[in-house]
Order: sequence, then structure tokens, then C-alpha cells
Amino acid sequence: MKFLHSFVFIIGLSLAMASGGLHGQSPVEWVNPLIDTHASRWFYFNSASRPFGLVNLSPDTNTDGTWDSGYLYDSEHIRCFSHIHAWQLSGIPVMPIVGEMTGHQGMDAYQSRFSHEDETVQPGYHKVRLKKYGITAELTSTVRTGFHRYTYPETKDAYILFDVGAYLGHGPMANAMVHKVSDTEIEGMSLQEKTGRRRKRTPVYFVAQFSQPVTDFGGWRDGQLLDSSTRIEGEDSGAYVRLQTTAQTPVLMKVGVSYTSIEGARRNLETELPDWDFDRVVQESKQDWNDRLSRIAVEGGSDAQKTKFYTDLWRSMLGRRIVSDADGAYSDMTGEKQVIRHVPRGENGQPKFAVHNFDSWWGSHWSLNILWPLLCPEQYSDICNTSVEMYQHGGLIPRGPSGGNYTFVMIGDTAAPALTAAYAKGIRDFDLEKALEGLVRNTQRDGGRYYGGYAKSATPAVYDEYHEKGYVSQGNRLSGGHGKAVTSLTLYNAYHDWCIAQMAKGLGDDEIYKRFVSGAANYQNVIWPEKQSAWVRTADGGWMDDFQPNEKAFEQEGFCETSASVSTFFVPHDPMGLAEMLDGPEAAAEKLNEQFQAAVKDKFHLKGREHGAAWIDYANQDGTGAAHYFNRIGFPWLSQKWVRAVQDAAFGGTDPYSGYNGDEDQGQMGSVSALMAMGLFQFDGGSGLDSSYDITAPVFDKVEIQLSEEYYGGNVLTIIAKNQAPENVYIQSATWDGKPLHSSLLPHSELIAGGVLELSLGPQPNKQWGTGQ
Repeated sequence: MKFLHSFVFIIGLSLAMASGGLHGQSPVEWVNPLIDTHASRWFYFNSASRPFGLVNLSPDTNTDGTWDSGYLYDSEHIRCFSHIHAWQLSGIPVMPIVGEMTGHQGMDAYQSRFSHEDETVQPGYHKVRLKKYGITAELTSTVRTGFHRYTYPETKDAYILFDVGAYLGHGPMANAMVHKVSDTEIEGMSLQEKTGRRRKRTPVYFVAQFSQPVTDFGGWRDGQLLDSSTRIEGEDSGAYVRLQTTAQTPVLMKVGVSYTSIEGARRNLETELPDWDFDRVVQESKQDWNDRLSRIAVEGGSDAQKTKFYTDLWRSMLGRRIVSDADGAYSDMTGEKQVIRHVPRGENGQPKFAVHNFDSWWGSHWSLNILWPLLCPEQYSDICNTSVEMYQHGGLIPRGPSGGNYTFVMIGDTAAPALTAAYAKGIRDFDLEKALEGLVRNTQRDGGRYYGGYAKSATPAVYDEYHEKGYVSQGNRLSGGHGKAVTSLTLYNAYHDWCIAQMAKGLGDDEIYKRFVSGAANYQNVIWPEKQSAWVRTADGGWMDDFQPNEKAFEQEGFCETSASVSTFFVPHDPMGLAEMLDGPEAAAEKLNEQFQAAVKDKFHLKGREHGAAWIDYANQDGTGAAHYFNRIGFPWLSQKWVRAVQDAAFGGTDPYSGYNGDEDQGQMGSVSALMAMGLFQFDGGSGLDSSYDITAPVFDKVEIQLSEEYYGGNVLTIIAKNQAPENVYIQSATWDGKPLHSSLLPHSELIAGGVLELSLGPQPNKQWGTGQ
């Protein structure tokens, strides 16, 4: 089955190319949402969704679990269409059927076979035929509403099921309710049970309106049909509406969604979708995506490279979802109980920002924190404002909130590089002093930095040892997940201290700057010069025995989802200082180059493997800066070589079985891939005051970035690659606005002023270029 689907997909793509069907397209038309969908995660697949949309409406083929759930390409059945595919959030599954009313029997009974041959999948639109029922289902959305168009056969027994009490994605529903308001409207809610990550029950509300009156309303509870009523409520409950249909007149349904209240859902629907023009909304959604994606225009390169590039950009604007209503109301779950708050309004009377939900910032310093300022700084600003808002009410800056809850996903203080990079890039329309205050608060004894993955509380013993010794040793451990990753935590703390110090310096707070900049050197305490590697310290100051630095295990002693060999180069803020510990830049470059050579056979990642030799790993976040390390220690041609090799081998796939390799984590791996394709990166994560971009060879002849009018005056950055060819990965010479450029680094302040970067490429390295010689 897998081979057949892959073969059909590839042949179809080839025929489209041959006929010219993929040429002359707008950016949104290059996007392929089906890339690497064979092993989806609940929040991975999206179709009928807007950029950062609260509603992410799409078919679900697998509904049980966070992993291998949602829409999986090789599945044969669609179980429902649900409206929320987010970090630890799910909700409002619906399903059109005809014939016998089987809603009470569960999804196994009413699911339908489907075929990719009868399917259209685009950003903002999904069309599929449900074979069991002869129904063509079409889906689109606004930011906070789902819009459905169902073409039924002619029948008096057409139904839409609202299985709002069903187990969906991350877990069961603790309660559910549906109420018939009129013959054309119902309303309801699902109370999502708490999970090991999102520790409070979290409600989601909806209002659904129909384009024609329903002929009947009913429901079920605990698998039993109930007598006709206007209200169905309880655990494992659901409802249905019945309609009389013809093949010539589709049934339209609008579903407003909110995390605050039923009235919030109704206001969202009335504000964003007051009419019934389905085709207009499809086009508006497509235009919305195209406007965002068009900020970066590319020329040249292969069709596959364009497809992957624009799909990468699209993915980067999917997962960090809006959770506030159109009027600014949002659910605060940071305290003992839910509180409905409102975003402050600006001079125009509108909410100043949208509140967002997002998975961990872990690793975003080498992905989103670099790409978003170039692509969507407005949304980056909203997320920074969200973080400060949560600090003001909950007492900590979040590193991965879900529906207003803290989740403490992963470990460390990963919000620090996220907020400080925004500040360093000139995105400063959030409360900067309050943000710095919150980041400092996170580093205290009971602060967020010392919560292990999904922990209920901080681990003071880890704080105490770190502040006494400058490292955390074997045997001491964080509560919660990844508790043994003491060396990783030490490396993170050093980098995050540096990030906080940079923002403090920019704001003129010398006391905080001096306090934190000293901690930036603590990475040196877990690099063992004798072994030329990151290592695990023992409580007595020694080094752990019987340790294999290249052994990758999900919970290897001392490290967080990676190996010591990969983590050795996790020093974004002091690459040359690290090189000196590794016997100098030449020895450091030789060591890392050997690791890359050893990783070629694995395509630079360990997809799906918990164990094995992990020299380089571009399937998880801690390793995604490795190729750019050479650039910072005087060997830029090695960065040029390995960036192109990784981009092609690890991220070049465009079929349902390749492309991201591992955990894409809401746009992070897509962002790494896109940055590599453009030839831009920032090894320090962009948190340094006027930090520089690492330059490598783009895969396109021309890249044109239309910078934000609001933040960067609408300036344009143009990158031109002369002599572009697959083998021409090395920069021979460069000019910046017509003047010779001898450095492989371009300061942020110059880039955002706009200009033309022209690169001449060749098949052999020019070892003099890029070193300042």
C-alpha cells in the first residue's frame, strides 16, 4: 500500500511538471500539505486553516493519541472532521453520514473509506469523497470558524454527527453538551480531560449554523440513543441533526469556536463569517496564505525545491495557534481555576494582540527565532505579548502554554532566546521591562528554568547545585521528564544566561547584565578537554565513567534527546571559546567535519531510532546548528558544503514519506530547511545585540525578501546566486550593494536596511573567502 501511494503521488507530480502545471504558480500554489504525512502527529497535518488560526479543520484518519494521529497518508478511512489540531488541544469532531443513524456506535461504525484520487488538499481547503455514503465534503475556514460544504445524495436520512464527547487526539472528554437553539442552529462544548502535560481540564465551545432547517435533532450518551430532546449532556455524549437533501443543493455549515464561552464562539462566527459564500472564503483563505508567503520570492531552483521551500514557510506559520476571541477575550488557566480575561485595546479600539498557544520554544533559537523576523514579525510580537501577559497573571514566562495552561514542555529556559531575539531584531512592542523581569524570575530557585518536562513544581536541589558549582551533576535530577539531562541543562543555562544578559545590556540594566553574563561561561564546566567532548560530571567534581559520547538514546544519561557528540557544539553564544577548549579552531573543525562524514550514510538524522551512533542529528533540535559552527571559527567553506548536503539529504523530500524526518515541532524543522535554502542563518540564535547572519549558498538563483513595513520600513533584501548549479555549493566571492564582501557574516542592522547580496558560486572551495582575508 505504501509503495502504491508513493508511486501514484510521484507519477502525478511528474505529469504535472511535464505538462507545465507547476510552472508560473503563485507561492501558495507551490505548497504541498501532504509532504511527510505518513507518520503524522496530532498537530502536524493541516489543510482548512488560516495562518496561526484558532480553527484548524481537517479530516482525521486516526483519533487516538498525540503521536501517529490526525491525518495519516496511508490510512484507508476518515473517522471525522475535527476543528482543533493543536498543542495538547483537540475538539469538535463532526461527520456527515446517510442512511442508518450510527453516531451512538462510535467512529469505528460510522467511519468511511476514502481515496487520494478523490481528494484535493491545499492551504485553506480540503475536498474529499466519503465512499461509504456518496458524500463529497469540502472544508475551509476563517481564523476562528470552520466552514463545511457537504454534497449529499438525495435522501431524507442525511445526518451530521457531533461526536463531541468522543476520545480525540490527546485524550478523552470529561464532559460534553449540545443544545438545539433553533432549526438552523445548535451550540455546545467539550471539556477536554487534563493530560500529563496540560494539567487542567480545558473547555472548548462551539456554535454551528446550517444553511437549511434540520428535520430532527437527537443524541446519545454512553452508546445509547436518547429520546428526542433539545439538549444532550454528559460524559461520552454526542448529538446529531437530520436533514432532507438533494444532489443539486449542498448543505452548508458554519462552526464558530472559542475557548472562553458559547457566546464567544457565536461572536467569532458573527464577526468572521456573517454570510454563506463558501467559494469566497476559500479564495480569501488562499489569498491570506499567498500574501504571507509572497514576502519571500524565489527564482530558479528545481520545482521540487520551490515546493519544499514554500511548504516549509507555510508550516512555520501553522502550529503556534491563536486562542483568543476576535474581541480579545481569552482563557487564563494559570491559576487555580479558569479566569476569562481581555487583551488591552489599542487606539483603534481593537485588541492590541492575539493570544497564542504554542509548543515548546526548545530549539527555536536555530529556527523560528531567525525566520519569523524576516517572514512574520507581527505574529512574533503577538507571541511575545502572550508570554508577558501570562507572566503578569501566572508568575512565570511560559515555555510552551496550552489553552492558557502552563505545560513546562521539555527543559531549560527556552523562552529566554525567544524573547531576547525578538528584542534584538527590533520587535519591541511588548512590555520590555516586564519581559526582562519575567525572564529573570524564571531563573530563580522556584522558577520555570528548574521545572523538568511537564513537572508540577521546580527542583530546588538542581538550582542549588548549579549556582554553587556552575554545573549540574550525575545523580541530581529535575523532577518530571528529561530529568537526567543534567549536562544539557547546564549548556542551556549558559546560553540562556547570555541571552538575558544581552537584553539587559540593551535596556541599560548593568546589574542584571553583569549577573548573567558571567553565567554564560558555565558551558566550560561540562566540556571535558581530555575527551574533546561534552560529558557528564559527577557530584565530586569528576567525570562519569563508562560513557559513550556518540550513543544516541532518548534518555541518555546527561542529555536531552541527543548525544554528547552532538551536544558538544551546543554553544551558540561562544563558538570560538568552545574551539579553544577543543585544542583550537583547526582541531574543532576537523572533529566536527569527521562527525559529518560519519553521518552521511544516515542522511544526517536518526529518524525513528532511539539508539545508534549519533554524530550529527538533524531530526531533533539540539543538532540543527551544527553545520554553521564552521562559519564561526574560520572555516566557512565547510559550512557551505554541509549546509547544502543536509538541506538536500535530510530536508529535500517532497513526497508523503520524507521531508522532515522526526519531530517537526510546529514549524521548527521546516524553518531550518527554509533558512538553509535561502543561505541565511544565525548561529547565536539572533539574540546578540546586532548579531550577524551566517551566509551560505542558497539553492535558488534569486531570493527576494520583502521586509515588514511596520518593523523594517518595508526594505527589500535581495540575494543573487551566480553560477547556480547542484555542484556549485561554494562561495567564490561576494558583494554587498556592489562593494566587495570578504566576510561570511552580514550584520542584522545592514540586512534590515535592505540591499543586494551577490554571490558567485563554484564547485571547489575558496578557502580565502569568508575569513576576512
